[in-house]
Amino acid sequence: MKVLVFTNLYPNNVMPNHGVFVKERMTTFARLNGDQVKVVAPVPYFPPLKFNWRWKYSQVARQETIDGLEVHHPRFFMPPKFGMSLYGLLMFLSALPAVMKLKRDFDFEVIDAHYVYPDGFAAMLLGFFFKRPVVVSARGSDVNLFSQFPLIRKLLKLTLKKAAAVIAVCQALKDAMINLNIPPAKIAVIPNGVDTAKFFPVSKQAARRQLGLPDDKIILSVGELIPRKGFHVLIEALELLVREHGRQSIHLIIVGEGAYRKTLQDLVASLKLTRHVRLAGAVPHAELNKWYNAADLFCLASDREGWPNVILESLACGTPVVATAIWGTPEILTSEEIGFLTKREARDMAEKLSKALDTHWEHPKIVNFARAYTWEKAARSVSDLFAGVLNGKAINELS
Repeated sequence: MKVLVFTNLYPNNVMPNHGVFVKERMTTFARLNGDQVKVVAPVPYFPPLKFNWRWKYSQVARQETIDGLEVHHPRFFMPPKFGMSLYGLLMFLSALPAVMKLKRDFDFEVIDAHYVYPDGFAAMLLGFFFKRPVVVSARGSDVNLFSQFPLIRKLLKLTLKKAAAVIAVCQALKDAMINLNIPPAKIAVIPNGVDTAKFFPVSKQAARRQLGLPDDKIILSVGELIPRKGFHVLIEALELLVREHGRQSIHLIIVGEGAYRKTLQDLVASLKLTRHVRLAGAVPHAELNKWYNAADLFCLASDREGWPNVILESLACGTPVVATAIWGTPEILTSEEIGFLTKREARDMAEKLSKALDTHWEHPKIVNFARAYTWEKAARSVSDLFAGVLNGKAINELS
């Protein structure tokens, strides 16, 4: 089978952590049966001038090999003054020459698109142009956020209806697409997985020594520093833990980078939490294992997530989780033996964090739970789905 992956959610030489979950699924897929996979991962065009953070896009390689897969990065125009309704068309037009050139030596049979809009819409147009079926994976905010915009909602529905099949990473996303009048029979729920060769338990003390962390209670959070990840709520919850719960020997470590850093630094200073909070910056994905193992607890305070891989990564290391009860998260945290769900509100979050810090956790049970979700399992489901699409089988006929 020859598969063309099409998405802007893919790592590159400048942003190695971008869309790691797509890379993990498709590199595992390529290894399963020796299927051929190539990736077209467009990046926004920006001139190599350092007057804006977007200049980093100009430094992305035009072509590279990542974990054995050939990856192409054509530029697409995404003018900030244009409405989002044009992004999908612009992505298609910009990527078309690169895909035409690629197809000369790689006659792909199916297009695997990730993120419904604009990526999936552009892939749908590519599928129409090359007469190839398109499978679209919904990831989270592509459906639960963009469906709130009337014109984008129409383009979302068009993309999902024209797709040969649709993958939802959680049941909540499938339900949301059904509410867009997409037939349930064409939507398969295939959760993300976790690489247990990368994420596994090690000694907490050893991990802390390597990272230079204190022997106190540590809460970890990981993600891009943007408002929807809710780090500001978590910091406010930490202030309650210190002030009202009397937890003076507690530390919050936030791993990640982004435009929200200064805002978070100012919040930490205003709440007098400087000695309790560390913004650790970006960390390579392969090195996150030490951070999960060094923590007593992991917390995710997002307001939108599809199937958050950071939760599975933490659990695979034996570290329990407190996370907001949104979208796919309750489908992971199905038992209080592995973690607690919380409202996205500082006081409730502080109470759940305090409870979790006082709980005696059975760490081997947490690890075993996570190991049920492997990338191999996800990749086999994807492989079956692609084969079914090419053989004209409905999703409910697949084993």
